[in-house]
Amino acid sequence: MEQLNKIEIRGNVGSVNILKVGNTRVAHFSVATNFAYKDRNGEPVIETTWHYVTAWEGNKGIPPLDSIAKGFPIYVAGRLRTQKYIAGDGSEKTSYDIIANTIEAVDSSVSPQMS
Repeated sequence: MEQLNKIEIRGNVGSVNILKVGNTRVAHFSVATNFAYKDRNGEPVIETTWHYVTAWEGNKGIPPLDSIAKGFPIYVAGRLRTQKYIAGDGSEKTSYDIIANTIEAVDSSVSPQMS
């Protein structure tokens, strides 16, 4: 059986942190996605989910990391990575990160240098 680990999201960039690892730069950034629905009373509700993304500069499909900026709408595709760690209070936590292999601007007029 062929296995598949793929995730795709489209949303707005939140915080961006770019680090140098050896001779390569890596970006850790968040992307907010919204899900809109109406509650039982017919009132609109917007549910925001924050996704955490890691992107290595130089990989095919990854634009220059400096073009990833807060507020820009982007599309991200990659694989989901799960990590367990011990929090400061001693409890076991799980984090979910997207390891990006494709990043594209959703609206090229917002960020023309990212394609």
